[in-house]
Amino acid sequence: MRMTRPRELGTDLEERFYPKRYHAYGRFLRERFGARVFRVIVDAGFTCPNRDGTKGWGGCSYCNVDSFTPKENRRSLASVREQVIEGMERARRKYGAEKFMVYFQPNTNTYSDVDTLERIYSQAVDAAPGEVVGLTIGTRPDCIDREKLEMLKRRFGHLYVSIEYGLESMRDDVLAGINRGTTHEEFVAAVELTAEYGFEVCAHTIFGLPGEAEGDWLAVADELNRLPIRHVKLHHLHVVKGSILAKRYRDEPFELFTLESYASFLGKFLARLSPEIVVQRLFGVADEEDLVAPDWGLRKSLIQRELERALELDGVVQGSG
Repeated sequence: MRMTRPRELGTDLEERFYPKRYHAYGRFLRERFGARVFRVIVDAGFTCPNRDGTKGWGGCSYCNVDSFTPKENRRSLASVREQVIEGMERARRKYGAEKFMVYFQPNTNTYSDVDTLERIYSQAVDAAPGEVVGLTIGTRPDCIDREKLEMLKRRFGHLYVSIEYGLESMRDDVLAGINRGTTHEEFVAAVELTAEYGFEVCAHTIFGLPGEAEGDWLAVADELNRLPIRHVKLHHLHVVKGSILAKRYRDEPFELFTLESYASFLGKFLARLSPEIVVQRLFGVADEEDLVAPDWGLRKSLIQRELERALELDGVVQGSG
């Protein structure tokens, strides 16, 4: 991590993003809704076509669903409505939240028929009319179509709706190597179709997959800039227990990001990324009991602080490069 003097604030971009050096999600939500908005994670019991045999078995090689879900949301037996109400109460108490976005996160949340999806999403929205201002739906690019998007537009068009697709890699050989079960062409088609209906798209990335190099990761910024994508989640690869990748790493360890090398890459990436794109996350880590590697030895809040400090010290501003 380079320790250089931060340059003086003064450019239009610097003034726009100060005190953050990037287009942060928290600021986006405050500007959009004029209130403190918090996302409530819901597990609706969906599975995945890459797990049930439709596309494959075992899921993507990096995936263990539990490791990507907060502890309080894991294997919940509560109904969707109960999860929303409990999550709202927790967010009010801990974070002073005023409005709420229901986030269907674990597994593939459009992997069902249209009637079932409408019923499940309605349970979430109807749990607190007026307080739930939107839906965020995490899914795969091969699990969306016009019928589902038309339902979302008809039933939930009065709300803010964002759909999150896993980009992970732009290289089909790398996607095949992680047993992803989709191609980059399918990702692009899903993004363009979703934007056609007026919904905002979030792309989920993973940097550091075996077989890729920095040039591949930086090219992702250009692709995000080119496509109708409003949000991005930036993740470095971490190996989690219970995943196929964990066995591979144990048998033949491969190079992973250190905090310093990731901070250096992140600065290059953000400088290349359009300032119009909202950055929902700079990184992602699993809980300590699930993480195999890399272990940076810091809590999430401290990692966030270190990455933001590195961006400031290096004079990085999103879209300036």
